[in-house]
Amino acid sequence: MSAATSPSERRVSARIGAISESATLAVDAKAKALKAAGRPVIGFGAGEPDFPTPGYIVDAAVEACRNPKYHRYTPAGGLPELKAAIAEKTLRDSGYQVDASQILVTNGGKQAIYEAFAAILDPGDEVIVPAPYWTTYPESIRLAGGVPVDVVADETTGYRVSVEQLEAARTERTKVVLFVSPSNPTGAVYSEADAKAIGEWAVEHGLWVLTDEIYEHLVYGSATFTSLPALVPELREKCIVVNGVAKTYAMTGWRVGWLIGPKDVVKAATNLQSHATSNVSNVAQVAALAAVSGNLDAVAEMRTAFDRRRQTIVRMLNEIDGVLCPEPEGAFYAYPSVKALLGKEIRGTRPATSVELAALILDEAEVAVVPGEAFGTPGYLRLSYALGDEDLVEGVSRIQKLLGEAKD
Repeated sequence: MSAATSPSERRVSARIGAISESATLAVDAKAKALKAAGRPVIGFGAGEPDFPTPGYIVDAAVEACRNPKYHRYTPAGGLPELKAAIAEKTLRDSGYQVDASQILVTNGGKQAIYEAFAAILDPGDEVIVPAPYWTTYPESIRLAGGVPVDVVADETTGYRVSVEQLEAARTERTKVVLFVSPSNPTGAVYSEADAKAIGEWAVEHGLWVLTDEIYEHLVYGSATFTSLPALVPELREKCIVVNGVAKTYAMTGWRVGWLIGPKDVVKAATNLQSHATSNVSNVAQVAALAAVSGNLDAVAEMRTAFDRRRQTIVRMLNEIDGVLCPEPEGAFYAYPSVKALLGKEIRGTRPATSVELAALILDEAEVAVVPGEAFGTPGYLRLSYALGDEDLVEGVSRIQKLLGEAKD
């Protein structure tokens, strides 16, 4: 649409028209469509556990469906009993003590992220975003009127940014720094010392921190999860924590997340939600209540499977000439560099970008992966290993065969 187009002629607003489709969901949708058409596509695109939601959580939802109490509107900020349980769960898992009044229950983590940025950003405020980043972060910042400022880390640092890099990106317009550990898309986990240094740097410069803890229970080997506001108490009045049940309890489709923050910010975000969506589905909230109030046995089983798959996918990817894949320490993603393969001939084509390489892998190997452009770093691919072991080995074997044909 031309910049000269008048407002009366513009069919879609400039603000919404500028939003990109979620690349990860787009890849997953295409893979599912091809499978439905009969093609043996293996999808590494979507970030969702391949396990069913635990039975006791489903049972709680069934009971809620039968209870007329949950057939009506409830408080926009969340069921009081769920908010209280989230506060208890946060203390149990993170060592971070909060009050229920500091919690807003949202329709998944995405709504929590958008509402958090909408509550604290004014037009032109800058947010430092470590890259590679999850696709939704910059879009949520822009929707809230903010300006994302990328700080890029690569495989040489395990995709972890330094305080020096953050400081170099800080300007008088900087208001927020995003902190994500474990990370999507890289699986990077910051050490306690590095996390503390970033938190103290934010405090020193009076910055807000938005920290996404959705993968808190999915860490492997010697890596450990650290909650920033628990580690740096001075940060708490300018820290917003985003979390949810999607990854820990295999509940991606239930759409229950939350944000934790200072009471005035949570009240503002709750006001926004009261006009946007009202309360989250009561049935899903009751299911989430059962999840966060229960034990962590289900996630322990998933973590064992993910750890096994993590080691397999990293080994197999690193067996491909031109592919370099650091070992992820958390979440369930591998993020290999394929820069050395770009421009090489593969089955009569010379993919110049990771977008073109991902398209070639889908067309020729019938394997769906997400190109690094979606995460702010061209030259990489993201593969979720939250799929069955047999499909994982078959899918990477197809990629090995295809990319093994690369030649100058």
